[in-house]
Amino acid sequence: MEIKRDFYLNKLIKRQNNGLIKVITGIRRCGKSYLLNTIFYNYLISNNVDEDHIIRFAFDSAHDLYLIGENLIDLEKESRKVDPEKFMAFVRSKVVDKNMYYLLLDEVQMLGCFESVLNGYLRQDNMDVYVTGSNAKFLSKDIITEFAGRGDEIHMYPLSFSEFMSFYKGDKYEGLAQYMLYGGIPLVVVREDSRDKVAVLTNLFNEIYIRDILKKYKVRNQQELEDLLNILSSSIGSLTNPEKLKNTFKTVKKSKITSSTIKKYLDYFEDSFLLESAQRYDIKGRAYIETPKKYYFTDLGLRNARINFRQLEQTHAMENVIYNELRMRGYNVDVGVVSVNEKENEKIVRKQLEVDFVCNFGSVRYYIQSAFSVPNEAKMLQEIRPFRKIDDSFRKIVVTKDVVSPYYDENGILIINVYDFLLNNSFMEI
Repeated sequence: MEIKRDFYLNKLIKRQNNGLIKVITGIRRCGKSYLLNTIFYNYLISNNVDEDHIIRFAFDSAHDLYLIGENLIDLEKESRKVDPEKFMAFVRSKVVDKNMYYLLLDEVQMLGCFESVLNGYLRQDNMDVYVTGSNAKFLSKDIITEFAGRGDEIHMYPLSFSEFMSFYKGDKYEGLAQYMLYGGIPLVVVREDSRDKVAVLTNLFNEIYIRDILKKYKVRNQQELEDLLNILSSSIGSLTNPEKLKNTFKTVKKSKITSSTIKKYLDYFEDSFLLESAQRYDIKGRAYIETPKKYYFTDLGLRNARINFRQLEQTHAMENVIYNELRMRGYNVDVGVVSVNEKENEKIVRKQLEVDFVCNFGSVRYYIQSAFSVPNEAKMLQEIRPFRKIDDSFRKIVVTKDVVSPYYDENGILIINVYDFLLNNSFMEI
C-alpha cells in the first residue's frame, strides 16, 4: 500500500516546466526520493509523457553508476565524486529529439560540479530538471543560492498526521497516539512491530543524522553535541538560549562549553532540518525579540528515540505536532508575546502573556493556542486571556485534545479539537 504524498506532488506539478531547477529538500528519510522517482514519475507516465523522455538517475545506485562506467566502491575508496563528463555523455545519448525531457536526479550531491552541470541543463529549452539530495551539505538551508537564483525549493517534511492516517489502519484517536510516539518517518511508519520502529529510529539517529553533522562541520567534541541534543529533546517547546544552555551544561555536566559553541551546534541542527526554532514576537509592539527561542523537532519519533521514550508528555508533544503541521502548510510561525499592565497588591505590574503560535502567510495571520485539555471555564479563560488583549481582527483559535465539535465562543474565538485541526485545513486555507 502506497502512502500518498499528494500535497508535495501537487507542488511539483505546479512547478512543471517553469524553467527552474526543482530542489526537493528536507530531513533525511522523509520521502524525497520516493516522491520524485516513484510518485512524480508515475504522474508523468499517466499524463502521456513517454518513458524514454524521463531520465532517472540515482548517484548512489551501483546499477546506475555502471551505466556510465563508474563504480560505487571505487568512488568510496578514492573519496571522489562521479565524473560529470561521463554523466553528461549519458544524458546526451538519451536526448534524441527536441521534445521535452524530464531529468530526475537522486543524491545529486555525489556528482562532481553538480551546480554547473545543472545550470547548464537549464539553458536547454527541452529539459525540465528535478533533484534531491540527502547529505548535510546539500540539505543546508542556503542550497538554493548554489543555483544562482535559478532554484525552486520544495521543502518536504515527514508524514503529516493526515498522510499518516491514509496508511494507518486504526481510528484517529489510536492513530494520533501512535503518531505522537513514533512520528512520521515513512520508513518507521510502515513497520508493524513497535520494537522494529524503535530500532529504526535509533539507527537513523546514530548512523545518519549525527554522523552527517559530525562529517560536515568537523565537530571535535561529539559528546557535547549529543549532550546538547539530549537537553533539547527533554525540553521541547521551552524557551531557551545559548547562555541558558551553557549554564545547564555547567551545572549538570560540569562542562566549560561556551555559549558561542552552543550557538553553532544549534545552527547545525537547524541546517540539517533536525530541529526548527520559533522566534518570539511582540504582538503589540510589532517587533521580534531576539532571545530566547523555542525549539521543535521535525519528527517526534526521532525526539522520543533520543530520550529512549522516557519523557512522553502529551502536552508538549501535541504542541510540537501542531507546530510541524503549521510549517508544513506553509506558514511562518512565531511565539507571540502580549505585554499587559495589571494591578497587584496596589501596584502596577507588567506581565507578558504568551500566544503559542503566531502564524503568517502573506497578509493572512492566525493566533493559535495549543491546550491539551480544557476541562472547565477557568481553564478556558486562562487559555484565551492573551487573545482578549490583542486588538486586531485576525482569527484566534484554541486547539484542544478534548473531543468537541468546532464552535465559536462569545468572543469569536474558534475552539477546535486537534483531530479536526490536523485532518482538515479548510478553515486555514492559504
